[in-house]
Amino acid sequence: MGNQNVGKSTFFSRITGLNVVSSNYAGTTVEIKKGRMKLGGKSVEVIDVPGIYHLDAGSKAEEVAVDILKEGDLVINVIDVTNLERNLYLTLQLMEKKIPVVLALNFWNETKRKGIEIDVKKLEEILKVPVVPVVATTGKGIKKLVSKLPKAKAHARKRTDKERWAKVGEIIDSVQKIGKEHYTIPERLKDLSIKPVTGIPIAVLIMAFAFYIVRFIGENLIGCVFEPLFNLYLPVLERLSAYLGSGFVHDILIGALIEGEINFVESMGLLTTGLFVPIVMVLPYVFAFYLILGFLEDSGYLPRLATLMDNIMHKLGMHGLAIIPMLLGLGCNVPGAMSTRILETKRQRFIAITLMAIAVPCMAQIAIVFGLLGEYGINALGIFFMTLFAVWFVLGLLLNRFIRGDSPETFIEIPPYRIPYFKGLVKKLWMRMRSFLTEAIPFVFLGVLVVNVLYVLKIIDFISNITAPIVVNVLGLPKEAVASLVVGFLRKDVAVGMLLPLGLTVKQLIISSVVLTMYFPCIATFVILFKELGLKDTVKSVGIMIALTLLVGGLLNLIL
Repeated sequence: MGNQNVGKSTFFSRITGLNVVSSNYAGTTVEIKKGRMKLGGKSVEVIDVPGIYHLDAGSKAEEVAVDILKEGDLVINVIDVTNLERNLYLTLQLMEKKIPVVLALNFWNETKRKGIEIDVKKLEEILKVPVVPVVATTGKGIKKLVSKLPKAKAHARKRTDKERWAKVGEIIDSVQKIGKEHYTIPERLKDLSIKPVTGIPIAVLIMAFAFYIVRFIGENLIGCVFEPLFNLYLPVLERLSAYLGSGFVHDILIGALIEGEINFVESMGLLTTGLFVPIVMVLPYVFAFYLILGFLEDSGYLPRLATLMDNIMHKLGMHGLAIIPMLLGLGCNVPGAMSTRILETKRQRFIAITLMAIAVPCMAQIAIVFGLLGEYGINALGIFFMTLFAVWFVLGLLLNRFIRGDSPETFIEIPPYRIPYFKGLVKKLWMRMRSFLTEAIPFVFLGVLVVNVLYVLKIIDFISNITAPIVVNVLGLPKEAVASLVVGFLRKDVAVGMLLPLGLTVKQLIISSVVLTMYFPCIATFVILFKELGLKDTVKSVGIMIALTLLVGGLLNLIL
């Protein structure tokens, strides 16, 4: 346990293995992580709860922390030693809960640079609990801390709030001395990246560079690794196709032959498009995105971006922290929707999830859109992204104006810039990729299977005829595009890919790409949306999506 941004996640990664499970605490939307470590020859469970500042249960996170304290046997209180005074209040509260506590003084390597001297032995004598300086990013002190866990004892004491703060002051006066801080380049960069005049240009450059790196890594993985692998796989499919001949089974497994040959994008078989789209066209970009996102998280930049975005987000009815779900949504809308739990009120979560589901395309979809519109230059891509940004901003203003409820201020700590812990980055990347693979591929398979069955049963033709007046007259698309809209409910990336063989004009490609992004989330996101918002707010959110999609699609058809 510990305050926000004290390096808890890195510390947790140090003492646990790769088999970490993220889940909601029972009856809440507060996420906790569970892992295991060796202690005295036994395997014990370690729980990482959200960062909190006190145990007064003023929020769901604090309520969960108090509940877990009742279940736990021992607390490792991770402290940012460069902000000792702020951290010790929680420490004193923990010591009142009749549970053994061990203090991990994290970021010990930064004390010298900041001119801070801490008398660890004296702090240990005052608190009567084990106190160990650690550097979670390098592992320094972790082994010593683990060896002291069995020695921890409970020291239950009651203090009033006033007495706690007085005690914190006494401790600081006794154990800490502050000298001259050595102002380094990262410290100067910290100041520049938080001020709007310099911070906004820096944010634009960082985001532009990040997406350049994502595209660079993604394209090279596709061209150098995944496409060659599928070229080796192609002869196997060709022999299977020849063996199956024509018929229902062939259409399901292999799909349609395009000019007599298997086409991984257009054939729409389970073993062709069903594997090619998620693995070759999507996985490399998602991998690259989560790699860069993890680096931005662990370097300490995202809290600065949240601070810079705070004024804009307030106009949209949210806190600056809402930028984090939006960025996660660019990777995959599912973790993006789940991460809205960091916002304190139901109103903020409704606005954030609705805006993300309508106007934030996932990296899988973006990858396919680049394939569709990229050959037509920056203008086509620019119209697509600027339209979505305009929808995101204007809808946010309207939701803030008309959705009732509170949007209280949330206080966040801004940590110094730090070099990310490599193993922690790898663990976070692995967890996110594992989640993507288990969610994406089954739904792609399901989408391809459903579309093939709907085609065979002529249901797609029936739906196309019913919706033709809207699709053709309002959106300016051929009625054949209805099949893509149906698949969009299952997987947006597959749906966008289905537009390729329709021979659409640039205008139609832009409109269809925008409509597919806005009109409805994929089924995986929809399930999370329903879980987070409940039936009433989900229906409200979906109604907004459909109405706005028809409005924006119709306007694009008139303007372009």
